[in-house]
Amino acid sequence: MEGGNIKTVTLKAIEATPSTFKDYGQVIEASPDNQKFGPHDAQLDLSQGIPRFYIMHLENLALKFSSITHHANVTQCLGSIGGHVWYLGVAKPSVVDSNEIKDNTGKRIVQSRSGHSYVPPDIEDVQVFKVSGSKFLKLNRGTWHAGPLFEADSMDFYNLELSNTNVIDHTTHNFKKDNGVTFVIDD
Repeated sequence: MEGGNIKTVTLKAIEATPSTFKDYGQVIEASPDNQKFGPHDAQLDLSQGIPRFYIMHLENLALKFSSITHHANVTQCLGSIGGHVWYLGVAKPSVVDSNEIKDNTGKRIVQSRSGHSYVPPDIEDVQVFKVSGSKFLKLNRGTWHAGPLFEADSMDFYNLELSNTNVIDHTTHNFKKDNGVTFVIDD
């Protein structure tokens, strides 16, 4: 839809809690130091490479987006340093395995540059979450995400992924190009 009219879709932000975010990953909050490992801890999959944990500095990110990304081979964790409010647009994972490709479901299946197949997310499937306070989000493998986004001029984030995630496992869907849509966050 390049060159066509751009339609704005306003999304109301939902507070990220363990129950509201469960279809996309986990909300991890502070727990006592002596608590044993369990479902309240990030359930990570970093088995496809060398983990990379770093501080990501971002500047001038408005509360809008027109593209969304997923990583098919890794879980990813994001959290603001200092517990500042931030937002994340998401859609459920849509990586397709080889058995589903043979099944004629009528879905548009796309081959990624990384080699896996996926179904592009629908506009109606995109949600926006508000993350407040001392917590971070663990994204399930394949969860589509846009952000982190925030209102401040700049923010720093903890980021846990693989050392080569953004080189070999970075698939992006552009809503503006394919559907003529830009999403705007309403808090």
